[in-house]
Amino acid sequence: MNVTMDAATTDDFHRVLADHPRFWGERDMRSLHLLAMVQEFGPTCLVARAGGEVVGYVFGFTTPAGTGYVHLVATRDDARGTGLGRRLYGAFAKAAQAQGATALKAITSPANTGSIAFHRSLGFACTPVPDYDGRGRTMVVFTRALPLAD
Repeated sequence: MNVTMDAATTDDFHRVLADHPRFWGERDMRSLHLLAMVQEFGPTCLVARAGGEVVGYVFGFTTPAGTGYVHLVATRDDARGTGLGRRLYGAFAKAAQAQGATALKAITSPANTGSIAFHRSLGFACTPVPDYDGRGRTMVVFTRALPLAD
C-alpha cells in the first residue's frame, strides 16, 4: 500500500471520528479521541494517507521523562494486514526520539488480545498492572526501549 505520513490536522481528526467504525469496528473509542492531542502534540500525532484518504493514525506525545506514549493507534479495515500499523509505530518512534524519547509506552485492556499480540511482535514487554485505570481495572502496559528496528 502506497501511503504518506503527515502530521494530523483538525480536519483529519474530524474525518477519523466520522469514519470511526472503519477503524474500531463495534468498539466505541470516540471518548478517547481528544482534539487537544492533535492541537498540542502535533509532531507525534500522525496520519497515514492513501489516495487522499486517512487509512491509519497514531496519536501520542513525549513525556517530560523521555517516554513516547502512544495514546491511540488504528488502521482502517481495508488497510489491515499491510504492515501499516508497524509503519505508524515507526513514524511515531522517530518523532518521539526527535523530542528526546528513549522509550515507548502504550496500554490496552487484557481482553484486547490482538493489540497484545501486535505489541509483542514489535518487541514490547507486556505487563498486566492491577488498578492501573482505577480500582479493579487492570490494564496491560507495553514498554520498550528505542530505537525501533526498521
